[in-house]
Amino acid sequence: MTTLLTAPEATVTAPQQLQLMVRSLTVAADRVLAIELEAPGGEDLPDWQPGAHIDVILRDGLVRQYSLCGDPAERRRWRLGVLREEVGRGGSEYVHTVLRPGDLVQVRGPRNHFPLVPAEHYLLIAGGIGITPILPMIAQLHRNKTPFRLVYGGRSRSSMAFVDELEHYGEKVTLVPQDELGLPDIAGLIASAPAGTHVYCCGPEPLIAAVERETEGIAPGSLHRERFAVAQTVSGAEPQPAREAFEVELASSGEVITVGPDQSVLEALEAAGVPILSSCREGICGTCETGVISGKPDHRDSLLSEEEKAESATMLVCVSRACSARLVLDL
Repeated sequence: MTTLLTAPEATVTAPQQLQLMVRSLTVAADRVLAIELEAPGGEDLPDWQPGAHIDVILRDGLVRQYSLCGDPAERRRWRLGVLREEVGRGGSEYVHTVLRPGDLVQVRGPRNHFPLVPAEHYLLIAGGIGITPILPMIAQLHRNKTPFRLVYGGRSRSSMAFVDELEHYGEKVTLVPQDELGLPDIAGLIASAPAGTHVYCCGPEPLIAAVERETEGIAPGSLHRERFAVAQTVSGAEPQPAREAFEVELASSGEVITVGPDQSVLEALEAAGVPILSSCREGICGTCETGVISGKPDHRDSLLSEEEKAESATMLVCVSRACSARLVLDL
């Protein structure tokens, strides 16, 4: 008997900020560290659900997002998987070379833009470090006896993290090391998925772009993806409209702030002294997601689904602008 999941409620709330201690660092694969965090006093940590991530404040305002990849039932520890990027912005290098057991780090969250929603069958496609948010998902699906299939690709078997944890799922999991088997057959996977399947994908942008192309004909809302980089621009797509100044009104105070043609909403808010959390400034992490009370946003992010963009209940103020002369924000 299939046990369906309960859809999580979508809310925009200020995430908690915590000081946690590095409990351990262990090698999970080539260039991948598994990091366990705990409260210095051993207290329970906040609840979270599969798909959640936290912001880790590393140094001097350097903030990076990492998916929680442990067991949500383990209340005393959080686990992260961090890939040492060859060309990055310093976050993974800091984690791999500076952090040590016993160090204290500030974190915000958890936050979840990649939740499991009710479905009768799931196809999960992970590439590289994109396996991290998928691990707690398949653990929950397995416990609930919900049908799923995971296809996990990587450059080589030695570079694929946490593969030992996948063994007890048997034939439900397929490993595809590129140096042995090539790239996953995305078209075949989508074509053979049972009706009603929800597809979850996390990994490099070319993988996500391929999944998006092959799932254009599936039911709306059935594709779920989490990005680590800005979405690729479709060749020949219409350019975004010319930028014009507009206004944002803060619902709590009535203050009106002008956003200039070459300024983001986030930059305008910061210049006006309005405190707001942010991190990536590229529209992919969700840290700056803000409620919209009235007005029409011009969504330019790579995070919100098409349904969420149409609803316009929230916007990512680091990149998105306005189609209307004024936006009233829940600030």
